Amino acid sequence: MSYLLGLTGGIGMGKTTTAALFAARGVPVWDADAAVHRLYAPGGDAVAPVGRLFPAAIGTQGIDRGILRRLLADAPDRLPELEAAVHPLVAADRAAFIDAHADASVILLDIPLLFETGADRQMHGVAVVSAPAAVQRARVLSRPGMTAETLELILARQMSDSDRRARADWIIPTESPAEAEAAVDAILHDVAQVGPDA
Repeated sequence: MSYLLGLTGGIGMGKTTTAALFAARGVPVWDADAAVHRLYAPGGDAVAPVGRLFPAAIGTQGIDRGILRRLLADAPDRLPELEAAVHPLVAADRAAFIDAHADASVILLDIPLLFETGADRQMHGVAVVSAPAAVQRARVLSRPGMTAETLELILARQMSDSDRRARADWIIPTESPAEAEAAVDAILHDVAQVGPDA
């Protein structure tokens, strides 16, 4: 049985870079955001169910995430409808990935809303990426098209860094690449000692 290691952290905390460090060490990485992109693409499994809920969000490229965001901004009470349609599809994609990599000793599951969706209960352990708030803000605001207002909306939907850290089995500091690499190596060493049955 593979050790299922959940990786999470707020926007701009360095999750993508950290996931790449695990991948570079031979760990299979499942990315929840990439799974959603696949499901939302033309022919993706989410297109029809989301189209029934939000017909205006469907275009030649599958589900238009920008339009969908605007529709939800106008009707935030409809978010649970979207989640009910999409979350089971994402869970199925994750399960298929785990099955396909059953021979791996460790599988990394990169899930931004790991705690918020309750997915942490399916993990053997959870690592949280973290950086000081000022570093996080600077990273996010350097992204094309990102505004302070959009950042605040995103942060309002996410668990706080301190709450995530309190629930983590491991914390990966990402202010410097060397710190992050050392933390990743330490986690893989720990996991090799305990295994999934610990």
